[in-house]
Amino acid sequence: MIDGLVVVDKPAGWTSHDIVAKCRGIFGQRRIGHSGTLDPDATGVLLVGLGKATRLLRFLTDLPKTYTGEVVFGTETSTLDASGEVTATHEMHVTEADVAAAARTLTGRIQQVPPMVSAVKVGGRRLHELAREGIEVERDAREVEVYRFDVAATEDPLVYAVEVECSSGTYIRTLAADAGHALGGGAHLRNLRRTAIGSFTLAEAHGLDGLELLTPAQAMRDYPNMTLDPAAVANGKVLELDLAGPVAVLDPDGALLAVYEPHRTPGLAKPAVVLSGS
Repeated sequence: MIDGLVVVDKPAGWTSHDIVAKCRGIFGQRRIGHSGTLDPDATGVLLVGLGKATRLLRFLTDLPKTYTGEVVFGTETSTLDASGEVTATHEMHVTEADVAAAARTLTGRIQQVPPMVSAVKVGGRRLHELAREGIEVERDAREVEVYRFDVAATEDPLVYAVEVECSSGTYIRTLAADAGHALGGGAHLRNLRRTAIGSFTLAEAHGLDGLELLTPAQAMRDYPNMTLDPAAVANGKVLELDLAGPVAVLDPDGALLAVYEPHRTPGLAKPAVVLSGS
């Protein structure tokens, strides 16, 4: 079995599950998963874990994300993006200063309601499943953080290019819709492209015909690390370590042994994932 991570540049028209299925054929193994779902119309960075590295995907999901796209003012859609049906139109005249001001109100820690086309579960069912049946339900707002929301005018006075750096769980289509509402009308998102997940950027992303394998240790490169003797983490031992968050534990050769997290008892650390011997 191959253990590692590939950084895929997902093309438009493919679901994230399509990419996983294709990778299973490419690498000839079933134990494959992805981190951070991208909509079919979206393109860009998708992290795919193979073998033991699938157990690391939850840490990669928590990394910040960066996106580019275009906000189209004056038109609302059923999906908040260009794939949906038009549900409302508005006569709008916006300037770059207007859009930048709206973006500032959507920067920092904000409350965001997940769209009906998301994978969030309500009552045991995913919202997009309910949406396909024409059902809309109440959704609780969630706190997300938008670190940066840059806007730039285009040749079309109602279309603005955006670049957003945000926490995991932020919906860019919802930011676009909220920006439209903030300016007294509506908007939707198009041409969404994820340019980075943490330090994994388009610069090292590849199409499905040219994937390059990263090691499990490289998959955890955005987290602090320490080197220990393999015997120290054998059988998932609790260690006397004072950690602030997840830490990658490496052997003297640099291979990933485990990932440790803070224990409920101060001064101790517990294994979240143990790869050695698994």
